[in-house]
Amino acid sequence: MNATVVKIGGSLSSYPEKLRDLCIKLSEISKKHKLIVVPGGGEFADVVRCMDEVFSLSCGTSHRMAILGMDQYGLMLSDLIPDSVTVSKLKEIKCFLDTDGLPVFLPSNLMLTEDPLENSWDVTSDSIAVYVASRLQVTKVLLVTDVDGVYKCDPKTYSEAKLIKNLSAGELSAMNERTSVDKALSKLLLKSPIDCFVVNGLFPERIEAVLDSQEAVCTLIR
Repeated sequence: MNATVVKIGGSLSSYPEKLRDLCIKLSEISKKHKLIVVPGGGEFADVVRCMDEVFSLSCGTSHRMAILGMDQYGLMLSDLIPDSVTVSKLKEIKCFLDTDGLPVFLPSNLMLTEDPLENSWDVTSDSIAVYVASRLQVTKVLLVTDVDGVYKCDPKTYSEAKLIKNLSAGELSAMNERTSVDKALSKLLLKSPIDCFVVNGLFPERIEAVLDSQEAVCTLIR
């Protein structure tokens, strides 16, 4: 499919005006690039993490609850993105793309029915976005978050952290730690011919630059 999956990270909800601007920009960009939005989990998934810590939930239960949190964030994003529509089935996506619509994919129906990924906190919306892309035979995924890309260490903790502009899925796997993407992502990318860009959504022009194949501050995971 000639489209790009764009995962909008839940961390961006901490910047309400920036998120509103990003959503408006995505609607504009979708007029020249076919986009499929996959929501992050954000504070909806964070509530599940808290409940998991308190009640020691089973891995399957917390995994399913977090995915339902993605649906909630997706509904919110669709409310903020002009001319967007929520869809819950893969076959619906192509219909809306053919009419130049901007689908926001709510993943619970697919993920809870098929249960294709490991049930753990190592799997987040990052891996789910790549899984959705692989099912749709999409070869480009943008993980839109609130940092510039993948770093050798946490840039929010270490100010001297260096941005990695380009790395392979194998190199990401060898890092063996949670960076700005989840730990399971590299395994999926090793199985799929997908280029994955980690981009800072606080600067929407970078998303447009990546889609236009122009230079941008970001990380490309090959």
